[in-house]
Amino acid sequence: MQLLKDRILTEGKIISDHILKIDSFLNHQLDPHFIKAIGDEFARLYADQGVTKILTVEASGIAVGLMTGIALNVPVLFAKKKHAATIDHRYFSSSVYSYTKKEAVEIFVSKSYLKPEDRVLIVDDFLARGEALRGMHSIVKQAKATLVGVGIVVEKAFQGGGKELRAQGIRIESLARVASLKDGKVEFI
Repeated sequence: MQLLKDRILTEGKIISDHILKIDSFLNHQLDPHFIKAIGDEFARLYADQGVTKILTVEASGIAVGLMTGIALNVPVLFAKKKHAATIDHRYFSSSVYSYTKKEAVEIFVSKSYLKPEDRVLIVDDFLARGEALRGMHSIVKQAKATLVGVGIVVEKAFQGGGKELRAQGIRIESLARVASLKDGKVEFI
């Protein structure tokens, strides 16, 4: 998606050889029209898959999930990172390690909202090593639902998560695939 690549090049900040900061338009401050264009693109890519549910993880994936849900006219479900007092004892869960935050968190989805008949599209802002995606995929499998694919805004391909998950047969559509962040320069695949 050229619009995304252009925004990354003009507004992105390279923090290190592994960290790209694009929070001015994606995951801290949001550009609603831009996020809508991302949701529309994911909807176009998965229009023929019979998606019945969007799944993401709080918090950065929610805006992208919402716009994709609007475009596909399906509900959006997000995995919570804290076990709220309001969630009953019937839930699916998985452990996810965040290399950015250097901690593991448990993610939860109520069994009331994810059923075996669901055809799930997972969306998220970044894919690096694939931890969040593996956790959400585990939840889809626990529910005995069908994973139709994954929509990723930015894939840091040099970190290998996407390659590993594609090798398992998971369809992943990334709107921007970053080959390298070395020497303070973004290189796309």
